[in-house]
Amino acid sequence: MDVAVIGAGQAGLAAAYWLQRRGLSFAVFDAAAGPGGAWQYRSPSLSVSALHRIFDLPGLPFSPPASGTAADVVSSYFRSYEAAFSLPVVRPAVVRSVSRLANGRFDVAGLSARFVINATGTWSAPYVPFVAGIADFAGTSRHYAAYRGPSAFTDQRVLVVGGGASAIHLLAELPSSYWVTRREPVFHEGEFSEEHGRAVVARVAARVEAGLPPRSVVSVTGLGWTALTRRAAERGALDRHPMFDRLVPGGAVWGSHFEPFDAIIWATGFRAALTHLAPLHLREPGGGIRMAGTRVVREPNLHLIGYGPSASTVGANRAGRAAVAQLTP
Repeated sequence: MDVAVIGAGQAGLAAAYWLQRRGLSFAVFDAAAGPGGAWQYRSPSLSVSALHRIFDLPGLPFSPPASGTAADVVSSYFRSYEAAFSLPVVRPAVVRSVSRLANGRFDVAGLSARFVINATGTWSAPYVPFVAGIADFAGTSRHYAAYRGPSAFTDQRVLVVGGGASAIHLLAELPSSYWVTRREPVFHEGEFSEEHGRAVVARVAARVEAGLPPRSVVSVTGLGWTALTRRAAERGALDRHPMFDRLVPGGAVWGSHFEPFDAIIWATGFRAALTHLAPLHLREPGGGIRMAGTRVVREPNLHLIGYGPSASTVGANRAGRAAVAQLTP
């Protein structure tokens, strides 16, 4: 084939649309059993009305209902999108490695492709930082990726760790939570304007162009006053505390001060899911992958979308189109 697309989330489907319009031969390999990308795994307590915004995929407007879970509504939209354009999505198809063939093409799951567009996102690579005493904590400890709503934490005091949108979701609905972050959260007042968005993209792009790992989105954008943020504020849950010194079996310790907790939820973000690209040796000394737009500098026929500056729904759309425009089979 001309192109192998890995991942069928927002970025992968956008790329598939533009590949089809160009008449290139391609297939989309998706590890999930069904459509929906990472959205299908989101907590059923996250309603579609609480989302920041899901941008339309090219060629088919997204008109969400007023109610319903984000997981169901967005997955249904992706399913309709794949069907509307008869996109060649192969699933479940886990791509465990991508390597170079002797003829210069790529080996992707035993198939040959001249180009690879990688759109694997981050959901399958949740990040939990190492902290002192983490193995000693005796209560429930899980990453936000495994969170399925507040019912599992009834009558429990929950330590929420992290300063992004995932933490805000938890604070908005957990009955008894205690919020800690490494840095003081910055709340962005007003709307995220187009000008602000361009400035954010430029800052993230500068890091990946230098071969550095992309920073978390919230570290660049700040936290917006969404419906979830306002709900958390109304509950008095935005009282942020500094990061603890260590964990102990029954809770956390700051110096000589102890706070008891029944559970910890790590809203500490994700890393780019790129282990399948390890045979290509893409990492720079700084730990990141040097990019020129969507193109990997070390592998010009490999494009990463939904990575770095395109790690948002609108950014993923633009990156899908940009990557396809650069292909010259």
